[in-house]
Amino acid sequence: MEFESKIISRQIGDILYSSGITLGTAESCTGGRIAQAIIAIPGASNYFKGGVICYTNDVKTNVLGVQQTTLEAHTAVSEEVAREMVEGAIRTLGVDYAISATGVAGPGGGTPENPVGTIWIGYGSKDDIRTFKLTENFGRDINLAIATNKAMHLMLDFINEKLEKQG
Repeated sequence: MEFESKIISRQIGDILYSSGITLGTAESCTGGRIAQAIIAIPGASNYFKGGVICYTNDVKTNVLGVQQTTLEAHTAVSEEVAREMVEGAIRTLGVDYAISATGVAGPGGGTPENPVGTIWIGYGSKDDIRTFKLTENFGRDINLAIATNKAMHLMLDFINEKLEKQG
C-alpha cells in the first residue's frame, strides 16, 4: 500500500476512533482497495464495519439497493450510482459514513461517454452525500491508486468539516 494512503488512513482512524463515528465502503472498480487502506491501521475494527465489493450491477441492486432504473438511465459509471452506493452502504452496513467508487479503471471497458479513467467517488452521510469525478487515464494500476487516495482525502475532509460544525 502506498505511504500516502497509510497517512490518510491513520488520520481518518484517529478521528473516527475518538468520535465514535462508523464507516463503511461500497466499491466497484476499486475492488476493496479503499477498505484495505482503512483496515491497514490497527484498531480499525472500532470504527470500520465493513465493505461491499459490488463489481457487477446485480450486486449493486441486490445488496446495496441501487435502483435498476438508475443504472439503465445513467449507467453504472455515474454520479447517480455513486450516490446510491453510498446510501446503500450506510443502510446495509449500519454505518454513519460511507465511501463509494464506480468507474472504468481500464485498460478496456471505456465508452465515448465514460472513457477509461472515468471514476465517480461518492462519500458522506445519509443527510449529505457528495461526489467527485476523476477523468484522467494513467493506466489501470495508477487509476486505482489515484481513486483510492482521492476517496480517502475526500472522506477525511468531510469528517473534519462535520466535526468542526459540531464543536
